[in-house]
Amino acid sequence: MSTSQPDASRPSEARAGDDRATPDDLLHARTGTDVSPEDLVLATGRDVTPQNLEWARRKLAEEGPSALDKLLP
Repeated sequence: MSTSQPDASRPSEARAGDDRATPDDLLHARTGTDVSPEDLVLATGRDVTPQNLEWARRKLAEEGPSALDKLLP
């Protein structure tokens, strides 16, 4: 006795017309507020240490708030 399962290699009818890439501006999570060094450190998954905060300060000085956009989906 076999069970009927949809073919995983084919998109469902509901998704068939929605099979395209998500626009870049919808992927980023930044809310337009200021980005702190702590935000940048936490976005990388690192611990908040003096060394990591200094790295984040330098990165923010070089790249501005977009540094966070590059790390987050």
